[in-house]
Amino acid sequence: MIKRPDTNAQRLKRHKRVRAKISGTPEQPRLNVFRSEKNIYAQVIDDVNGVTLCSASSLDQSIEGYGGNKAAAREVGKLVAERALAKGIETVVFDRGGYLYHGRVAELAEGAREGGLKF
Repeated sequence: MIKRPDTNAQRLKRHKRVRAKISGTPEQPRLNVFRSEKNIYAQVIDDVNGVTLCSASSLDQSIEGYGGNKAAAREVGKLVAERALAKGIETVVFDRGGYLYHGRVAELAEGAREGGLKF
């Protein structure tokens, strides 16, 4: 029997490696992405003070339809950008959370850029 690698453990290992180099500050917080099978979540985090400044997910009432597709991910990106701009945050550091920059993660990033965030 072939033993399959634990993909989430591998993702967490990559995420730790990335987080050793990336940190959010009050001036330039971190845009974190978490992707589950059915939904996608984004948070803008200030790591210095240890606070989440704003967040959005495909579970929000303003996002319609299925949360596990690219269209929903782009909408979440736009929503998190709108909420960040309302708090005066214009530039962020993108943290892909150990996921490949492809598919839903890339769509969320593009949506955030469309919404006005710079990274």
